[in-house]
Amino acid sequence: MKVRTYLALSCLIAVSGLALVGCAKKVDKAPPAKTTTTGAGAAVTADADVEKPITEVQAQAQTMSVADLRSTAVQYQQAISAKQVDLQKVWAQVKEIPITDALGEKAKSLKTEAQKIESSVKALTDRFQVYYNKLKEKGGDLSGLTK
Repeated sequence: MKVRTYLALSCLIAVSGLALVGCAKKVDKAPPAKTTTTGAGAAVTADADVEKPITEVQAQAQTMSVADLRSTAVQYQQAISAKQVDLQKVWAQVKEIPITDALGEKAKSLKTEAQKIESSVKALTDRFQVYYNKLKEKGGDLSGLTK
């Protein structure tokens, strides 16, 4: 009976600690990836930028050609894929941490890093969706792009 109580109490403490650690929110200040694409005779700089406001992304998408929309959507999709790979690596490191060290500094920093990457993936996905929807609206080629 004592072992069961001790185990339940330990699990409760661990879950509470993880919930507290998981609530920290920091902004990832990594520089945006920039590429230049050409279409309709003009060069367009497209940023896979998580900090660009959605309204600015929507305004930019309104003026882009179909080729530029596709190119930008592909760029965002590649950035999302790269971030997801990074996220999987971080979560793999978290899983390797012994349960006795789950509340340690290393675990906290890895979880904070994972949260940064997750928020970055969400922001990239939101911006990708703007370009994807505009490309679909203009009747562009959606092959190879996942919604």
